Amino acid sequence: MAQVEPTVRSGQVVALRLFDLAYEIDLRRAESLWASRARGSSVRSRLVGTSPKAVSFGVAPLALDLGPVEVTVDGRSMTASAGVRLYDFGIAAVALRLPAADLGWAAFTGLVNGADRAVGPAAETRLWEDLLGRLRELLAEALDRPAATPLQEDYLLAIVDAFDRPMPAEALVETLDLVPLLSGEERPLSEGARRDLLRQRFSYHPDDLVVLTWDRAFIHEPQRETDVADVLEMANAQLLELRGYDEMLDDELPRMRALVEAARRRTNLLASRRYARLARGLHALVAEVTELTERVDNALQVTEDVYLARVYAAAMEQFRVPNVGAAVDRKLAIIRDTYTALHGEAAGGRAELLEIAILLLIAVEIVLSLLRH
Repeated sequence: MAQVEPTVRSGQVVALRLFDLAYEIDLRRAESLWASRARGSSVRSRLVGTSPKAVSFGVAPLALDLGPVEVTVDGRSMTASAGVRLYDFGIAAVALRLPAADLGWAAFTGLVNGADRAVGPAAETRLWEDLLGRLRELLAEALDRPAATPLQEDYLLAIVDAFDRPMPAEALVETLDLVPLLSGEERPLSEGARRDLLRQRFSYHPDDLVVLTWDRAFIHEPQRETDVADVLEMANAQLLELRGYDEMLDDELPRMRALVEAARRRTNLLASRRYARLARGLHALVAEVTELTERVDNALQVTEDVYLARVYAAAMEQFRVPNVGAAVDRKLAIIRDTYTALHGEAAGGRAELLEIAILLLIAVEIVLSLLRH
């Protein structure tokens, strides 16, 4: 007899949308504003299943409850709970949580893909903009240099807390077809594509499982701990922040070249002062971006928890965070070299002015001496 497919007794689908909301968020001020204006709940987040000595946030993010929202998934109205987590380096991670209970595996996969169609990156919905607008209105005074058009990242989590039968990790991979859930594809994939999709797979206990892809993850966690989901959110937040710096430097490099060329075309005696101003501006930019990237790099410290460290490292690699960070470093190196060159030209210009002044003083002294005689 054919084995009946497992049933998801309890779980949820979490749609994440992260926004690069501002240069920085004053979390204490945001917490105070939220309490006085929204009168909603808030909490400073920590990883609940892991010792603080093993894994900890550099600055604990602030979690705010946005209440229930209605979402239409494949023509069916569902109530999702909305929340947001604010990171001090300017990221707002908005989450919509759709409950899943007593669903066969095919139905659960359908809910995941339906949620992506309803609120994913290709969906035509103003839900995210409405939630973001509410946040901006309530927390405006806590935002330092808010972004006019925030960059965005999205991620989808399919989380199963319990099946209707014991499901060890190996049996789960062998019994259930995770590929349609992780890929969103209805057509079958090649064996090579299937292997690549399931390559980033992790388990700590025999009955838990995490499978990571670029834009989705499957998590089976019978203990209902949220640490893996929190770590994946943090990795996405770091990716988004570094993307913001990368795009900012992309805009800055042509502007910098134009300013340097304009300064070099003006060969008057005050050119060295212009070089010095440009050099100071570039030095300030390098210092600012370097400080912020270090803060992002240190946003989550993973030391003793080897399993969570592996998941975190795999997520960072999967999201290509090191590649974006390397691009930021290359552009900072170009700006540093330009700063050094401008500083040298400014110093050379000052030396020339000093030589000219000395020669003028000598000439004046000679003329005065001749006049006296």
